[in-house]
Parts: sequence; C-alpha cells; structure tokens
Amino acid sequence: MNDRSRNTGSDPVALPWHASSEQEVMVRLETGPDGLAAAEAAERLRRHGPNTLVRKGSDGPLLLLCRQINNPIGWLLIAAGALALALQKPTDAAVVFGAVGINAIIGFIQEYRAGKAIEALSAMIPEAATVLRKGRSLAVHADLLVPGDLVTLQSGDKVPADLRLIRVKNLLVEEAALTGESLPVAKQTGPVAPDAPLGDRVSMAYSGTLVVQGTATGVVVATGNVTELGRINALLNQTRQLETPLTRQLAKVSSGITIAVVVVVAVLIAFGIWIKDAPVGEALMVAVSLAVAAIPEGLPAVITICMAIGVRRMADRHAVVRHLPAVETLGSTSVICSDKTGTLTRNEMTVQVAWLDGHEYRFSGIGYVPVGDLEHDGIRLTEIPSTLLDLLTISILCNDAALHQEGDGWTIAGDPTEAALVVAGRKAGMEAHELRTRHGRLDVIPFESDTKFMATLNRMESRHHILLKGAPETVIERCTLDEPERRQIHEAMETYARQGMRVIACARKDAGRAEQISLEDVAGGLTFAGLLCMIDPPRTEAMDAIRVCHDAGITVKMITGDHPVTAEAIGRQLGLLQERQAAMEGRRLDGLSDGELQEAALATNVFARVAPEHKIRLVEALQSRGYVVAMTGDGVNDAPALKRADIGVAMGITGTAVSKEAAKVVLMDDNFASIAAAVEEGRRVYDNLIRSLAFVLPTNLGLACTLSLSMFFFPTVRVEGVNELLMAMSPSQTLWINLVASVTLSIPLAFEVLEPNAMRRKPRFPDEPAFSGFIVARLMVVAFIMAAGACALFLWEYFRIAGPEPITAAQHALALAEAQTMCVTSITFTQIFYLLNCRSLRDSLLTQGVFSNPAIFIGIGILLLLQACFIYLPPLQAIFGSSPLDSSAWLYAILVGAVVLPVISLGKWVRRHRHG
Repeated sequence: MNDRSRNTGSDPVALPWHASSEQEVMVRLETGPDGLAAAEAAERLRRHGPNTLVRKGSDGPLLLLCRQINNPIGWLLIAAGALALALQKPTDAAVVFGAVGINAIIGFIQEYRAGKAIEALSAMIPEAATVLRKGRSLAVHADLLVPGDLVTLQSGDKVPADLRLIRVKNLLVEEAALTGESLPVAKQTGPVAPDAPLGDRVSMAYSGTLVVQGTATGVVVATGNVTELGRINALLNQTRQLETPLTRQLAKVSSGITIAVVVVVAVLIAFGIWIKDAPVGEALMVAVSLAVAAIPEGLPAVITICMAIGVRRMADRHAVVRHLPAVETLGSTSVICSDKTGTLTRNEMTVQVAWLDGHEYRFSGIGYVPVGDLEHDGIRLTEIPSTLLDLLTISILCNDAALHQEGDGWTIAGDPTEAALVVAGRKAGMEAHELRTRHGRLDVIPFESDTKFMATLNRMESRHHILLKGAPETVIERCTLDEPERRQIHEAMETYARQGMRVIACARKDAGRAEQISLEDVAGGLTFAGLLCMIDPPRTEAMDAIRVCHDAGITVKMITGDHPVTAEAIGRQLGLLQERQAAMEGRRLDGLSDGELQEAALATNVFARVAPEHKIRLVEALQSRGYVVAMTGDGVNDAPALKRADIGVAMGITGTAVSKEAAKVVLMDDNFASIAAAVEEGRRVYDNLIRSLAFVLPTNLGLACTLSLSMFFFPTVRVEGVNELLMAMSPSQTLWINLVASVTLSIPLAFEVLEPNAMRRKPRFPDEPAFSGFIVARLMVVAFIMAAGACALFLWEYFRIAGPEPITAAQHALALAEAQTMCVTSITFTQIFYLLNCRSLRDSLLTQGVFSNPAIFIGIGILLLLQACFIYLPPLQAIFGSSPLDSSAWLYAILVGAVVLPVISLGKWVRRHRHG
C-alpha cells in the first residue's frame, strides 16, 4: 500500500504516511493532541464508512448444485433420461437421473467446502479500541474509528487500524502475519524513506498486527478497505482459484466424449430408422443406451474416492488436504515457492557464535533445547574461559526471558532473541534462575527502540555492576576502546552480518554501591565484553527434502518478507543459491515488465522483502511459463498468493486463520519436509488416478462399440410380425457396469504402492495429455476385445435360446434377458482381467508384487458377489432386466474375458524390449 491520503480526502499526491513527520500527519488529517470532536468523528464516519472489510458475496448452495450439472456431459445425460421417460421406460430413466444426481452431489460436497478466507481476515480486526476524543480517553468499537482519531496501544493489544505513530515507549509489534518478518519489530516515531518496504516502515503500526511490548499513541491514517489488511482483502476477492492439471485434461476428454456421442447417436438413429427399418422408439432407445454407455458416469466417484484415500495417507504424513483436487495437483508440482520462517527454518533463534578479544567460540545444537557443546578452533572445550563466562553472565542477567521444560520439550517465555541467550548460557552450564537469584537486579533501563539497548544494575559479589546489552553500534559507542579495537570489532560484526546473523553486543561497568541507574550512567566508560551472534537456523530435514525435490525435478524458491541479508544466508545454507547468485529484493520487481519478471522468476531462487502483490506476480509469472506452482505461507500477506497458486500450502501451527482458509493444504508440523512427503504422496495419487482412468475409459469405449456393433451388424428379428432391434444391453445395464462394476474394480487401484522411480522422474507439464499414444492404443485394443467378445456371446446365447424365426414375444423376452445378462457378465470378467494389467501401465503384472495390494482381490471378490446378485436376485432382475445363468454360461464369460490378459501382457513385453 502506498500509505497515501486517499482515505482522508486530502492531497492525493502527498508523501506516504510513513515518510511524513508527526506534525505533517496531524496537519494533513486536521487533528490535534486532544483528538477529534464527537461531531467531527461522526462526519468522517459518514464520509469514509465503518472500519470493516467488504466481503465479496459467495454463491449459494442451490447455485453450487446447479453448477455441477451445467456441463456438456450432464446435459447429455439429462437429455437421455428425458428421452427414456418419453419412450415410457421409467426404470431406465430413473437409473439415468439417479446417476446424474449422484455425480452432482459428489461435486457439490467438494465445492461447498470452499475457503472462507475473507471471514477469517475480518476477524483480525479487534472489536474494541481506546481512542482520544477531545482529550477524553474512550473505549469505542473498532468499527467506529475514522482517519484522524488518536488511538493508544499497550502490550497485548491488536492494532485496530493503520496508525502513524506519534509517541512510543519500548514498543515491539509482531508483524510476521503481515510482513513475514521473523522477529517483533521495534517501532519509532521518526519518518522513514518513502520507498521503504512494508517491513521497514517502523513509524507505522498496521491493522491486525499485535503489540507484544510497550505502549504507544498513533493517529489513524487508514481504515477499512484502504488499510494494508483491506488491500489484501481486495487481492483475495480478485484472485481466482485455478483448475488442476487433471481437471483441465478431464474437461477436454468430457468435451470430446460429448461431441463424439452426439455424432454417433445421430448416425445410429438414422441408420436404424432408414436402413434397418426399425421402429422410431427402438432406434431412440439404442441412442439412449449409447449415450449412457459412452459417458463414464462412475468417473467422478472413482476420482473422489482415489483422492479421499490420498487425503488420508497425506494426513498420516502431517499434510491435511482441505480441497480434494489438491491431492492430484501436488503430484504435478514443478515449482515450490516456500516461506522461510518456520518452514525452511525452525523459527527458534539460536546463538551460534560468541566473539571476544579476537577469538571465536561456536555453539553446537539448534533451537531452544539447551543441549550442545562449545568449540574453539574446532576443538571441544572442556573448560570454559572466564571471559566467555563473563559475556554469557551479562547476556543472562540483562535479560527478561525464561526457559521452561514441559515434558520432553522446551518452551520459552519472553522475547525470542533473549531466550536464545538463556539457552546459550545453559549450554555453558549456567542456569538462569540460579544466576539471577545470586546476582539480584536492583534497577533496570528497559529496551526502547530509540536507545536500542537494555541496561540492568546487579549485585556482583561485594559491588554493584551495570550490565548492558543491545545493538552493537549503540554498545560500542558507550565503551572505552582504542581505534584498532573498534576496527577489529566492526570487522567481526560485518563478517557475521553477511552470514545473516543477528549480532548482539554486551558490556559492563563498575557502579560501586549505587542503587539506581540513569541514562547518564550508561553514556560512556563501559568495558566491552563481546559479541553474541544468532540466527534462525535451517531445518536439517528441510535441507534433505530440498535435495529430494531437486532429484524429482522440482525447483524450490524461497519467498520471504525477511531481510535480504538473512534470506541470502539461509538460502546458501539450504542449497538454493550458488556461489555467485544473490537474493532479489521485492522493490526491484516493481520496475520489471511481464517478460522481465518471468525471466527473474526463473533465474532467482531467493526473494526477500516481498509484498503480497510481488508474491502473486511471481506465482503468475511462473504459471505463464507452464509451471505448476505450490506456494507455502503462514501470514495474512501470504493469503492472496496461496489462493492464486495451483496449490496453496499453509502452516498449521504458526499459520493465521486467513492463510489456512485460503490454502488447499495445511501442514500440521510447519515443516518443509512434509511438503516433499506430500508431493511424493501426490505423485502416487496421480499415478493411481491415471491407472483408474486407464481402467475405466476402455469400458465406456467398449460399451459404445458393443452398442454400435449391435446397430450396424446385428440382424433385425421379427417378433410376432414386428421388426425388433437386438440391443446387446439396455441403458440400465450399461449403468450397472459404469456405476457398479467399474467403480468397484477401480477403487482398489487407489491403494497401489508408490512406483520405485516416482521421485526420480521429472514433473509432468500441465498441458501434457493424460495418456501417451501407447496407452491410448491399448485402450482401443481393450475396448475392441471387450466389444467383440460380448457381442459374440450375446448372439450365440440369444439364437441358442430363441431358435429360428418366427419368434414369439415370450421367446424373445427370455432370450434377450439371458443374452444381455451373458453380455454384461462377459464385460465384467474382461474388466476383472484387465484390472490385473492396470496395476502397472508399463511393466508386467509381477512388477508391483502379486500380493502387495490385497485390495485388488477384495475388490474382485466384492464385484463377483454383486454380479451374482445382479443375475439371481429377483428385485435386481426387475430393475435391470437380468436373467439367471447356468455354470456353463459363467465359464464362457470367464474364458472370453480372460483373452485380454495375455494380449495386453504381450503388448507390454514387446514395448519393454523395444524401448528398454
């Protein structure tokens, strides 16, 4: 946000608020030290509106339900059902409409769970605020704040609007949710540069951030939709979620199927009426059957179930999936844009180096667990030098943080930087509580953003000492040092700062028997004790996960709001930056054209000090080059990019409610390694989905071929003087195969194990066809085998029972029911044997292990039981027009179905030996 005064009605080209002095701000907003009068506040409220975020209206449940039907295949099925109803076939019509309803409900359930990020964003604005109106301090509802109001803040408050700070005392504000800054920000009142990024605008306090220490007074400069939160709210409203790669491929398949069905249906109707002289009703019923047969009605259920199984597996690996299609998208991810703090790093400040008198001491161990050793020149210290003990003593006594053990873990109380110093002391054998009891504190000068140091007066044996801790520049100027010593200290500071470390300096001074200290007491004459250098260290498992991603052809980029030096140092440790590569600041992206931005997005792996707009632009730049982008984040500022990315991944522990609602996946351990595990599981799910599609689609093609062969090549029989078309299957029977047999057999494929090379192959391109030419050819071969075998059995069984013409109506009905049942059973067994081949689309049946997926045999057993019910149960016979079969009919159906197994296995063998 530009912090301009468009919210106040004043000069729109004035300086940004953060770059203006306190006096300029007060004049421009026409307010004073006593705040606004009640009448003026009411007038401004009328002019600017309440301090709330405008929500974009969402679609209602009825519209969502209608949307599931509003597609070519949905309307084609509705037309088929209506036609069956018009032809007085209520059972067939009911079954078709039932299939439409099931698919609509499945789609509705998925979409109804859409994110509610805007509602979560609104919850960040507090309900109440303390405001000064004509010199009186009042508690008002935050909705009533207007530009020009004076608001007071204290520790624990949420900032209710965007404020230009005019008075601060020891103010620290947690802005990580908005800026990505890993530590609380010390605020001040002085103006900063006009082009300062959001994280460096220390003269501002932004709506929704949290005061963790100190007090302040600020003047409201923006409310509602023109605050930083409001800008993010607008981005969320404007950002649309993308279709997944598989969804796009299925949309193409659906359109192709619809066009093909319409063309073939028209040809069949014309052929039946004008060539075969069949009754119009019979020709239309063939058309209905073909439409129902060619459309994979069970496919939505298969996809949903496969993804649901993947969701459960991902939950076991700490990744909770909020939107089912995200499971498949993870498997196609080619770029992961990750936040730094807490995801790639531990979000636990750790002292790594102590520097004093030209000597460097290194601490092992990471995080807040006080376990580690001290080393000097690579040698573990068994005895700690007194000068180092003195430095650590100062850092612990001039400190308000505490470390607590809870069960097997450790927690901190207080500022993370101070807590890291306490942990370093524990590694050296110094216990904070015991040390603070022995050297009691007599007085304190608390840390303030203006002074940048903290000082305490402590009893040290028989005398009192002033202990000082703070920013190195501030501490050094108060110490007695000669020029070579100052130069040596500055060189050490620069060395560690280049490594992305936060440097703290410590000093001390003999105070005799003084009982109090003042600023004059710490103005000079202190003895420099040394430097303590800390960093939020990378997760070890994140480094391993990044290597796994690189092996899988996935590019990892770090996009953070943190300082460029820190981001660059962490990027190098993680292996994201090579020797001569550097991090790119967000402000450098502003002047780039779309083409230049795309080049920068591809060439750079670490971006620092980025704003929400930068994150969205980077995601879109990568997507425009054909990459499938996963974006991680935990803050409010991440939400628009999480929503815009192909797959948004939010942090479950540190993540805000806004980021979780905008994301499709939530990591319960905030660990990048879990993202890599989720990608691995996503590839498994994708492979299993493709297996399921490769299994389902030949059935629909085979059913369409079977009915087409019926029309074109089956003879017309004369039944009691009337020409009758022989239909290999009725519409309800084709639905039995589509919704029962196909679904029952395809679900076990969702349990297939991960292929050995899954994480060593390159990601798929989004527009790459779901099936290779080889797989498409196989689908056609399977469909032909299925149709040829089913038609042959149908004709053989029909004429065996019906006998020579003339045929009575009773003979025709009996023969047709048994022949159609034989046809359906033959197709069912073809599916069973083809299922075994689909366990691996390229390798032999034995590659995956015969018994590695017991669900396959469970599915086959369930289908055989259901098929027996289809054949022998009278209620199902009445619905589907089936008829009992004897044992020889079962045997013929099994033998015909088994043909597909050696044929496809031979094709795989030939291809393996040709292509290796």
